[in-house]
Amino acid sequence: MSKLSFKPKQVTKSLLGALRERSLDVVASRFGLKTDVQRKTLEAIGQKYSITRERIRQIENSALNTIRKSDEFIAEQAAFDELRDTLHSLGAVIGEQELLEQLGDDQTIQNHIYFLLVLGDHFKFHKENENFKARWTTDDITLEKVHDALANLYEDLEDDEILSESEIIDKLLQNIQAINEEHRDQEIAKRWLRVSKKISPNPLNEWGKSHSKNVKVRGVKDYAFLVMRKHGNPMHFREVADAITELFGKKTHPATTHNELIKDSRFVLVGRGKYGLREWGYKPGVVKDVIKEILEKHGPLTRDDIVGHVMKERFLKRNTILVNLQNPEYFTRLEDGRYTII
Repeated sequence: MSKLSFKPKQVTKSLLGALRERSLDVVASRFGLKTDVQRKTLEAIGQKYSITRERIRQIENSALNTIRKSDEFIAEQAAFDELRDTLHSLGAVIGEQELLEQLGDDQTIQNHIYFLLVLGDHFKFHKENENFKARWTTDDITLEKVHDALANLYEDLEDDEILSESEIIDKLLQNIQAINEEHRDQEIAKRWLRVSKKISPNPLNEWGKSHSKNVKVRGVKDYAFLVMRKHGNPMHFREVADAITELFGKKTHPATTHNELIKDSRFVLVGRGKYGLREWGYKPGVVKDVIKEILEKHGPLTRDDIVGHVMKERFLKRNTILVNLQNPEYFTRLEDGRYTII
């Protein structure tokens, strides 16, 4: 959290001193500056005064302009300057909710800071859209560079690609051209990443496209994928279920896990209840299919060579491989003792 030297409540109290009673009540209600921190809608305030929501909007805008022209506003410029410098130090571009949480530890303080942001000449608000969350900036040039860099980063990512936090930060910084050196910082880059709605982290803090099933975790199969990818080697379905419970706190039944692994093409059964990931090079198929593919790739092989190759792709007993190798519909033994495909 970034600590401000001034007290936001004291500053807003001074600024509100420029208003008459009804205008003060409208502004305080709209921004949640009273004991009740809930921000009131235009309609709710209008009902209180028996006037239209549009009239309340006019009163609010007039009140904010009155404050900006007041002696109180001039007297509090040091607070606005400090707020500007703080926002700049956080990266000059930051999501609204993250900014408020950085500057205030409760809703009351956050409401007062939000009020100052709306009033201040240094700050510009950008509404949420399909690409970005609601955000504040002190520098439109930096904002444009961040937007462009995030768009380029999104285009560079494969649909189901996921990267570690350090990898995604490096890629983002590589995409930002001629940025201030003070902003070429890991923490600032993370704040910029969090502004994006199209790039997100999964529960293991691996980043990718927000719509990817490797990022947008929806059920057991997605948690299983994250678990196995983190583990790095084939796992028994019971191990996967236990790891989901341990890592994510989600109690998962082994049978349920097994069923999900069977149905999802990202996983390949490699023998004895163990599954590997297709992206690791494992291919689906029964044992005879694995033997056939090996022989197609390497040509005739001895029995021991075939067993060795299969063991690299499947967790099987030696006899299981040998039984399949004796299938006369698929394989034959040459005079030199090697086996080949019929």
